Amino acid sequence: MTSRPPAPPVVVVGAVPLAPADVVAVARHGARIELDGAAMDRVAASRALIEALADDPQPHYGVSTGFGALATTFIAPERRRQLQLSLIRSHAAGTGAEVEDEVVRALQLLRLQTLATGRTGVRPVVVETYADMLNAGITPIVREYGSLGCSGDLAPLSHVALAAIGEGDVRVAGQTVSAVDALAAAGIPPLVLEEKEGLALINGTDGMLGMLLLALHDIEMLLDTADLAAAMSVEAQLGTDAVFAADLMALRPQLGQATSAANMRASLRDSPLVASHKDPAECTRVQDAYSLRCSPQVHGAARDTAAHAALVASRELASAVDNPVVTLDGRVESNGNFHGAPVAYVLDFLAIAVADVASISERRTDRALDPARSHGLPPFLAEEVGVDSGLMIAQYAAAGIVSELKRLAVPASVDSIPSSAMQEDHVSMGWAAARKLRRSVDGLSRVLAIELVTAARALDLRAPLQAGPVTGAVRSFLRNAGIGGPGPDRFLSPELEAAAQLVGSGEVARVAASVTPHNGGDPRS
Repeated sequence: MTSRPPAPPVVVVGAVPLAPADVVAVARHGARIELDGAAMDRVAASRALIEALADDPQPHYGVSTGFGALATTFIAPERRRQLQLSLIRSHAAGTGAEVEDEVVRALQLLRLQTLATGRTGVRPVVVETYADMLNAGITPIVREYGSLGCSGDLAPLSHVALAAIGEGDVRVAGQTVSAVDALAAAGIPPLVLEEKEGLALINGTDGMLGMLLLALHDIEMLLDTADLAAAMSVEAQLGTDAVFAADLMALRPQLGQATSAANMRASLRDSPLVASHKDPAECTRVQDAYSLRCSPQVHGAARDTAAHAALVASRELASAVDNPVVTLDGRVESNGNFHGAPVAYVLDFLAIAVADVASISERRTDRALDPARSHGLPPFLAEEVGVDSGLMIAQYAAAGIVSELKRLAVPASVDSIPSSAMQEDHVSMGWAAARKLRRSVDGLSRVLAIELVTAARALDLRAPLQAGPVTGAVRSFLRNAGIGGPGPDRFLSPELEAAAQLVGSGEVARVAASVTPHNGGDPRS
């Protein structure tokens, strides 16, 4: 998915923590990377500390010892390169389907940022190699399963490190090639890892954090789209916009709710359809159903959940996650900052919110198709009732997706399976939480697309009454994109796929924003 145009063409790494937009720019849009000079000086200084410890006859974890349950095993100097190489080879044990390029690029970038903090003890050449690989478009192949979200995303990050040493396979311009050939073509010498470096390349929450940042980017756009879709449903089903008034929202000062209500007011502003039944003599209904009336409350709660997740993500972006870590005063200390719990919790929380936004969207779609509740629309919005089925099965598709989203909302982070001979006896499952959230976000985009297709057809069937400027513009956009209106039954799947692409790409949200008033209209409207 994408919901915004490409960010600036160059992202500087190491001067300040990356912004979420920087991660999206590099992961999705191929923005180039530059390394901050002062950061590279810090990297060199911390490396000097590690090299001093490497010469110490006393064992130091990650520098002159084995890893995990083997941390008490001292490794002689002449075996330490082999130790680092063995670590990467053994930990690159992912299995399953290949992970999306944007996810791999995000975790590459986030690991690069941590390396550039100077808190991991790697040599400058390691930092430079990761930056060069990203700039050359070399994307290591990472597989679906392998991370427990504690000791970091070990297997996914190991596959990236494996490519950096010239082993395994990568993708370049969509083609699978060997890592050694890709590095050679780009003029990048394969890394030969020294003490501590293998561990520094794999001990972080970068995979789950990258997926969180990408999901937050998409969810922000999809919540705007959900507000638009809800407004179209309200309009098409002859609902009222009075319940979205700013003064009513102020009685319950939830920030997200106020934002969604303002969006819906703006989308419905100057709608002839809404105005057609404002007179109590023309409308005998006292209240709309919850799925219409409570849309801002549900969408707003999801917005507040996303805001909390964004706060956690911002803190993680400012972190240097490694074990052991080089402290600001020059100590090398073991720690537990690699545990993914903070990120895993909000990934799971977002999956709950996404499922609920999709659920209320599907209910609005279903109401539009039911003549007992749609206030004058034909059954299933069909052309010839009985002969045509209209959008009957489109609602089935939405219902099936919502059911799947409910299953995906079951938290991954409440599970834990001990590993590494009980040394790592509690894990976060944050990677799994991130993987299912990506599927959830895709599902939400499809459910909203079905609602938009349904609401647009319902608006057509309200003629000669006209939609408002915003909703009418979106309907016209869908029509111009080949998503047809009322008529005899036709092959519907291509239109639903096209609508899902327009929603997921952010095109629908952009069209609506281009014609939406900057305020929500009169506070009582």
